[in-house]
Amino acid sequence: MRRTYGFIGLGLIGGSLARCIKKRFPDARILAYARTAATLTQALDEGIIDSALEDLHDPALADCDMLFLCAPVENNIRALREIRSVISPDCLITDVGSVKTGIHKEARSLGLTSQFIGGHPMAGSEKSGFSASNDHLFENAYYFITPEKDVPEEWIREYHDLVYSFLAIPLVITCEEHDMITAAVSHLPHVIASALVNTVHMLDDSQEHMKMIAAGGFKDITRIASSSPQMWEQICVSNHENISRVMDTFISRLLDARKAMNQHNGAAINQMFTRSREYRDSFSDVSGGTIKPLHRIYCDVIDEAGAIATIATLLAVSQISIRNIGIIHNREFEEGVLRIDFYDKDAAADAARILRHHRYQVWEI
Repeated sequence: MRRTYGFIGLGLIGGSLARCIKKRFPDARILAYARTAATLTQALDEGIIDSALEDLHDPALADCDMLFLCAPVENNIRALREIRSVISPDCLITDVGSVKTGIHKEARSLGLTSQFIGGHPMAGSEKSGFSASNDHLFENAYYFITPEKDVPEEWIREYHDLVYSFLAIPLVITCEEHDMITAAVSHLPHVIASALVNTVHMLDDSQEHMKMIAAGGFKDITRIASSSPQMWEQICVSNHENISRVMDTFISRLLDARKAMNQHNGAAINQMFTRSREYRDSFSDVSGGTIKPLHRIYCDVIDEAGAIATIATLLAVSQISIRNIGIIHNREFEEGVLRIDFYDKDAAADAARILRHHRYQVWEI
C-alpha cells in the first residue's frame, strides 16, 4: 500500500478523499496544496494533512506515491503540466474530474501513460469546500477508474482496492466511455434544468406568479440548476461533443412529444409516459453522481403553529434524523402540505410508518 499521498486541491472531493485515506490508513502521510491558506490551516489543525505544499513545484511532491488532482477540469490539466517536472516516475497520478478525455490526452502528450489513471467519484453535495468534506461521501457511490494503456495491472488493482476501501463501487472503463455516460446521465440533466428554469423565468409575468407557485415537481427536477456556473462552464466546454450528441437525441424526443400533442395522438403520449416510467422504475437505488437521490415524504397537516414541532418531536423520539422540513403553500398531485426530507430511504420509510401510526396521512416518493 502506498504511504505518501499528495493532493492538489482540497475542496469537497479532495478533502473527502483525504479524510477517507486518513481514517482507513492512519499511518499514511498526506501532503496538500490549496489556493487558500485558510483551507490548508484547517486541514492541518484537524490532522487530515501532515504538510502543506508551497506551490505546484514544491520539491516535496517528489515524495508522493500517489497524487490526486482535485481542482476543476481545466485546472487539473494545467496542474498536470506543472507537476510533470517534479513528480517521481513511480508516483501514480490521478484526478477526480467529471470529464476525462481532455486530461488523458494531456497525459499522453506529456509521456505519462505509464503512471496516469483517471478517476471520477460520482458523489457530491449541495455544499462545497473543505469544510463540507466528510469521510463517508463516497459510500455506495460509483467511482469511475479510467487507466491509460501502459499503466501496470497491479497499479490498477491497487487503485481499485483503494476505492473499495472508501466503500465506493469501482467501475473500470475507458475515458471515452466515461465521457459519453456522464454526458447522458449527469451533464445533459444540468443543462436541461438550467434551460427549464430560464424558460419559466422568461415566460413569467410581472407579478412572478410562476415563480410564486413553483414547488413540488418543478423544484425537484430543477434543483441541480443551482450548481456552480463556473464548474459547469468548464464541463460543458470540455465535453461539448458528447453533450451535443446526447442533446440531439433529447431534442428529437421533445419534438416527437410536441407532434403527438398537436395531433391529439393520445396513444403515442401514453406510450411515451409508459416507457419512461418502466425504465425509470428499473433504476438501482444505489447513490451515484452529483444528482443526489431524494428521500422525501409529504404529510397532510393543518398549516398552523405547532404542526411542525409535533411531527419533529415524534420522529426525534424514534431517533430519526430530519434533513429538511417545511410547510409548502401549494399542492401538486396528492401531496400533503408538509414536506420532510431524510438522509436515507430507510429513515424516510420509518418516518412514514410512524406518522401513519399516529393517524397522519402520508405520501412517499
